[in-house]
Amino acid sequence: MLSYNMVTIKDIAARLEVSASTVGRALADDPRISAAMKQKVAEVADEMGYVANRAARMMRGVSSNLIGLVVPDIRNSFYSTIAHALSQCLESADYQLTLSETDDDRQVELRQIRELTSANVAGIIIVPSARPHPDAVRLLKLTPHIQLLRKHSSIGEQWFGIDDTQAIYQATKHVVNRGHRRIAYIGGIAELPTGAGRLKGFRDALRSSEAPSNAVEELGPPSSMDFGRDALRRVLASSPRPTAVVTGSVQITQAVLEEIWATGVHVPEELSVVGFGDELGFRWWGPGLTTVSLPVSDLATACGLWFVHQLKLKTVRTSPYSSISPPTLIVRGSCRDHVETQSLSSPSRRAVG
Repeated sequence: MLSYNMVTIKDIAARLEVSASTVGRALADDPRISAAMKQKVAEVADEMGYVANRAARMMRGVSSNLIGLVVPDIRNSFYSTIAHALSQCLESADYQLTLSETDDDRQVELRQIRELTSANVAGIIIVPSARPHPDAVRLLKLTPHIQLLRKHSSIGEQWFGIDDTQAIYQATKHVVNRGHRRIAYIGGIAELPTGAGRLKGFRDALRSSEAPSNAVEELGPPSSMDFGRDALRRVLASSPRPTAVVTGSVQITQAVLEEIWATGVHVPEELSVVGFGDELGFRWWGPGLTTVSLPVSDLATACGLWFVHQLKLKTVRTSPYSSISPPTLIVRGSCRDHVETQSLSSPSRRAVG
């Protein structure tokens, strides 16, 4: 009996008493080969333990069944959830997901994209950095791709994302409606499209309020726990001290909650908090965290299904396509009514990047 790693197309052809070219075409799903022959070849190949030589196929310019997922930080639960949902979705369509991490560094991002394209991946799903390298943009334009969560115009107009502006608008409006006027926002840098959208939501909610407000803005790396903790310390030390905090990323939310616990601030008696994302622990934290829930898993599945459909059509869609998923505000116990006892000065804003 032949060992699995030694079985070749010629071996299968000899067993079936057909030419090697017929077997090769059958395995490649060539329309010139009948369905009956394809089934025979598949059955014998499976019986003999044939494994396709993907390296040889790539040398002939044939794309692999790999789809690259390029994300900033796999420690962010958004991205791990996305990776899991995409893996399940793509596997059902006979594609395999491969993961690359960039840490929001455009040079690392370029290197990862180069590696993926050199492996002739079938396509790339990317959460782009703030300023993708021109060479990365050029390589992506030569490869089927779709943007996820973030959208950078240089990469194209095909994108699956969340309504970031509405997410923070809902969170901030909830705080405003409960009487808070000294409100802090701790979120990602505006250079990122998600950061810009969420900051806009915060400002729009304050602008739509008839009452004057005093806002503090702390902007920094959205995946940095250190930034989140330091930003909350600055918020608590500011004068007048905000009575409510709205956060703009999952990791910033986690950092803020850790710092609140460490400093002994009572929520919501001393500080009301509205978070971002709905991690399992958020519902059990303190009085339960009021937060913005985002359909990340459903979004990733929809993106994967759409992308596979485009790949099956063997066309690269160039017309703009966007799918925007809505957020949902989950109200728990971390935000309470507040009554202002003094007039407020004009808004003060501070950005720390």
